[in-house]
Amino acid sequence: MNLAEYSSCDGVALADLVRRREVSPKELAHLFGEAVEKVNPRINAVIEVYSDRIEKLDDRAIPTGPFAGVPFLMKDIGAGENGRRQEWGSRLMKGHVADNDSFLTALFKKAGLTLLGRTTTPEFALGISTESELMGATHNPWNKETMAGGSSGGSAASVAAGILPIAHGSDNGGSIRIPASACGLVGLKPSRGRVTLGPDFGELWPGMLQEFVMSRTVRDTALMLDMVSEPAPGDPFIITQPVRPYAQEVNAPAENLRIAWTTDSWQPGGFVDPEVVRCVEHVVSECERAGHELVEASPVFDYEEYLHTVCAAWAFGVYAGMDMFAALTGRTIGEETLEPVMLSFYKYSKGLTGADMFMTEFALNKFRRTFGRFFEQYDMLLTPTLVKLPEPLGRYTKMRTDIDYVGYMRLCDEIRVHTPAANVTGQPAITLPLGQSQSGLPIGVQFMARFGEEGALIRLASSLEQEMPWSDRTPPIHTRR
Repeated sequence: MNLAEYSSCDGVALADLVRRREVSPKELAHLFGEAVEKVNPRINAVIEVYSDRIEKLDDRAIPTGPFAGVPFLMKDIGAGENGRRQEWGSRLMKGHVADNDSFLTALFKKAGLTLLGRTTTPEFALGISTESELMGATHNPWNKETMAGGSSGGSAASVAAGILPIAHGSDNGGSIRIPASACGLVGLKPSRGRVTLGPDFGELWPGMLQEFVMSRTVRDTALMLDMVSEPAPGDPFIITQPVRPYAQEVNAPAENLRIAWTTDSWQPGGFVDPEVVRCVEHVVSECERAGHELVEASPVFDYEEYLHTVCAAWAFGVYAGMDMFAALTGRTIGEETLEPVMLSFYKYSKGLTGADMFMTEFALNKFRRTFGRFFEQYDMLLTPTLVKLPEPLGRYTKMRTDIDYVGYMRLCDEIRVHTPAANVTGQPAITLPLGQSQSGLPIGVQFMARFGEEGALIRLASSLEQEMPWSDRTPPIHTRR
């Protein structure tokens, strides 16, 4: 197998070749390393390759699991691996080493994946562009002057550039879907509680954060969800389990759905790029042609209340966590360890009170109930993933000194306003690369389903993958070029 053949396969295809002994996990790992050497200097997405693990792989062994021998990268925050560095994109955490395998890491290994390195993230995963003082900027393989998205931008850029078919991500306000959209990938944010955060955490960011992956194909996404949605001992709750494996939803007949759609920004006066509007409208037409009922409609809520509620919800306890990390690393919180916007976030967190926490939970509940009533009428909500094309690097960096934490969040909403809602409500949402701008940049479209209905998203995504295929699109920076 050569590099071009390797990078044209998704994870399911590579694992099938391994099981048929047409290629070994060690050969795949060496091809992964070759791919990193070829494209990573231009995109700065992979910050560490586990060369020691590559050399120890057994050419004759076939791992168990459906992703047997498939190379895999871990985001530099979230699920960690015992004995491996995890620096969270921050100078505060430089040199930090994880002291256990998270449950999710164990599930990745059980799936047969070969964990081969780490990918970039903005500092503490706060941000929609993967840029940090510690690691520099990650470039979009479609246009290296533009953002790859965040906070899972390193993983998304790696998959888009052909380094590997699938990679780890996490999503607290769109951090899987935003980079997947910017880089032309499939990005699913599962339902609240679908993927365990144990053993170190029960829930994070008032239940908003979920970890999963980004991939190039719906079948990789579906099969991976089967592998990692196993409940773990001590999880705070176990949500409804699927009636059949998610992999069986791929190419399964999709029921006729009632889908609400909008191209309007939820931020008052917000701009939506005409090319994004045309893409969403094209998807609406395709869905209607497939027999679905499309209704132009959107939940109605107070954006300012929503913005400040999300800002407060994300901030509770942040200062305590930062102080704990500072004690762990022997460093001091300040300009030498935190970027300006992150330092503002820390200070904002210290100013919150118990009463603020009560009122924030009250407002979160109000927002969830608004969406709950809306989804009594509709099966899904279709929106742009990003309302603008991927923007130049530097606009969304947290190294800016002219903006505070709340101002930064407002700025981010100018492009990703539709993504955090699914985090607040706990509902599953997926972005699909269903469009492309005249300049060649990917355009992602988001579908949000009812709580626990990832199967419906996969059925619809699979049908759209057949009707509006994206597999023939390759960015200018790619292992095959």
